[in-house]
Amino acid sequence: MRKKNFKYPKAYLYAAGAGLIAIAALVCYYLFCSLSAKDEAQYVCIDTDDNIDSVYAKLEPFATTVGKKAFHTIARHSSYADNIRTGRYKIEPGEGALTVFRRLSGGRQDPIDLTVPEARTMERLAALLSKKIMLDSATIAQALNDEEFCRKYGADTATMACLFIPNTYNIYWDISMDDLMKRMQHEHDDFWTLERRQKADAMGLTSDEVQTLASIVDEETNDTEEKHIIAGLYLNRLKKDMPLQACPTIKFAWKRFDLKRLYDSLLSIDSPYNTYKNKGLPPGPIKVASIKGIDAVLNYTPSDYLFMCAKDDFSGHHAFAATGAEHMANARRYQQALNERGIK
Repeated sequence: MRKKNFKYPKAYLYAAGAGLIAIAALVCYYLFCSLSAKDEAQYVCIDTDDNIDSVYAKLEPFATTVGKKAFHTIARHSSYADNIRTGRYKIEPGEGALTVFRRLSGGRQDPIDLTVPEARTMERLAALLSKKIMLDSATIAQALNDEEFCRKYGADTATMACLFIPNTYNIYWDISMDDLMKRMQHEHDDFWTLERRQKADAMGLTSDEVQTLASIVDEETNDTEEKHIIAGLYLNRLKKDMPLQACPTIKFAWKRFDLKRLYDSLLSIDSPYNTYKNKGLPPGPIKVASIKGIDAVLNYTPSDYLFMCAKDDFSGHHAFAATGAEHMANARRYQQALNERGIK
């Protein structure tokens, strides 16, 4: 007996097709509707301590209800919970849960602009850097004060500041300490061009010594023109084998950067950074030297100046002198001005 071919009515076929289309549309809406409810880009930072629940919590403040559910569903049916990638991720308005999930699970983070500041101490530098990258301040400070770690980059704890050239660098938020220092070393080497190295050689200084002197010049003045004059003055003292007698080094030795006046009792501190007791340059920079400061040393203004003193008008500028007598007269005027203002 022959079997009869059963034919579905076209109405059923149309209904089934419509159902599939509806399901597909629902799935597309579910997966591709905007994850973010905000009109501007949002950033999510995922670190080594995060788990799937904390990732959800970081998405929660700006996620739409549908987008959040979709992300949870996709994550639940993947191995993401066991393979969370650190990084700083940008989430644009209109991006669907699937797109965001692929970015996070693939570790496709956006780089950041890291500005290296002119910090006075390595601890301060660590604190400022940690606000911009995943590394915490304690980890950074410990590395910068570890002799073995510093030696890997051709420095010691006194000269490590030389590797940091104040500028803005494009890096990833979750950069490791080693990768950060490799980048800083690379940027340092690029900064020290053949021309700059030749100028340092002509002065009889290494690049580290130039940056050390520049750090002192930076602390003496913010005026770019004066930086060149002060650099020349200190170079004159070095050539004559005179102590630099740089007040900023005393403040650094005491770690008292708020001092307004330096009394004789402060000048006796037993420190390699005491340039009143020790001749020559201190063992390293007293801050992360500015590019202007470095170039001021390399392009110093020649003069016969050996002394300087802050002007008694408190303008922030200095009175320069070639002789001790001239300097003492300038110093008396400044001390009198301090006394009249009651500055201690």
